Amino acid sequence: MTTRQTRDAGAAASPPPAGSARPAPRTRRARASAAATAPARRGPTDLPFSFPDRGLVKALAAEREEPDWLRAERLAAFAAYETLPLETNRLYTTYVDLRSADLAGVSPYVRTATKSISAAAVPPGTSGVIEFREGGIVALALDGATAAAGVRLEPLGAALRRDPDAVRAALEGGRSLPADDKLAQLARGFWSQGVRLAIPDGVRLERPILLRWAVGRPGRALVSRTLVSLGEGAEASIVEELVPSPATDGDRQGFFAGTMEVSLGRAANLSIAGIQELPESVVAFQHRTSLIGPGAQLRWALAQLGGRLVRSRIDNRLEGDGGSVEQAEIVFGSGDQVFDLTSYTRHVGRDTTGNLLSKGVLQDAARTYMKGLITIEKSAVGGDSYLGEFGMNLSKKARSVAIPSLEIDQPNVRRAAHSSSVGPIDEGQIFYLESRGVDRETARRLIVLGFLEPVVARVPLEEAQERLRGLLDAKWGAARGAARVGVAT
Repeated sequence: MTTRQTRDAGAAASPPPAGSARPAPRTRRARASAAATAPARRGPTDLPFSFPDRGLVKALAAEREEPDWLRAERLAAFAAYETLPLETNRLYTTYVDLRSADLAGVSPYVRTATKSISAAAVPPGTSGVIEFREGGIVALALDGATAAAGVRLEPLGAALRRDPDAVRAALEGGRSLPADDKLAQLARGFWSQGVRLAIPDGVRLERPILLRWAVGRPGRALVSRTLVSLGEGAEASIVEELVPSPATDGDRQGFFAGTMEVSLGRAANLSIAGIQELPESVVAFQHRTSLIGPGAQLRWALAQLGGRLVRSRIDNRLEGDGGSVEQAEIVFGSGDQVFDLTSYTRHVGRDTTGNLLSKGVLQDAARTYMKGLITIEKSAVGGDSYLGEFGMNLSKKARSVAIPSLEIDQPNVRRAAHSSSVGPIDEGQIFYLESRGVDRETARRLIVLGFLEPVVARVPLEEAQERLRGLLDAKWGAARGAARVGVAT
């Protein structure tokens, strides 16, 4: 202990000087009153909302005059939701932390739109668009050739009325969502808005389909599901954007829970890019699942930039022989944002391939948890799988956790590997760029943005790709500006 520490400790322990006012001890009644008015403390895994209940199930079913099977589906999901813990996995410690979410008073949407409020044009460079604003639909259109090919892009409520048998086959039994995930069961039981995109056998779309969700209204909760199916030999790309709702002013938090449930037929080919740029007053839970058929190929490219608390889970099931999945998810966090990323890939068929990558760049006091598990079943002879998780911390308060895992029941595989690292920017890379005449701040920017480029380059819509680069650059600039202000003050 230093001399100053000793002196401070002694001063703290000594009695107050004679004649000084001593604070009166609080009575038992005063202490009880203070405890009653203080906000209740929540543990890291305590849910910050209470709206999912049996009454909401009945209200949702009644609003749409849903068939008995769907009401039973919702009730089964509610029963699972009530009993499941927030996270279960025997390979790692639970890292979920929901304490920054404050959603006690959020009100869920029950009545939502099933058709667009006005005619819409197809945006340049796309084959079609569906755009939501909270529970409403502001744009819905397919170009002539895409519609003529038999592609269906429609709200899930409209699809339920038009083709109930197809929707029932997709939803009943919850087969496309993880049965062990509490928040997945939340989406299964309490969705009020959704999308169905169906691409028939042999149809190949040259331009992407654009799905846009403008959400985050303070005090409101939107729960949605998106169903995507590609027939045999079909080929398509999707860009999904989560953007701020026009009505995001206010101190209260908003809530969005959404799924994307993908089914690929034999030799189908699908690319999906997701850009999440919600305001930092929004809590977002996202689930993405895929069932990959024989010889089918799936590519995920996901960017997580906004949100107060974001939980993302991806489940890939390589069921058919020769199927493959490539997945890249990036995070750029600042302030006190929290990102919880979980990825599961299960190899079932023979000669299947998986390449999975998660990267996080964190500034200020942001946190990210990257958790992944590759499972190679006995039937997956000749499987090839890799999982990489890498964090770059730009400040001492930032925290990244990377936990890649493997579970291998089949010894005859081409590859089963994982790797991870967490650390600051490589000073050797900075030195190299400085030696070529680049100033230090520009060198740091180039290294950070280059670290995140694997996702940016995979976005199939050029306009969205450039916008993502602009968002990343702006976030870097905002954080650098805030740091300079902090130093000056």
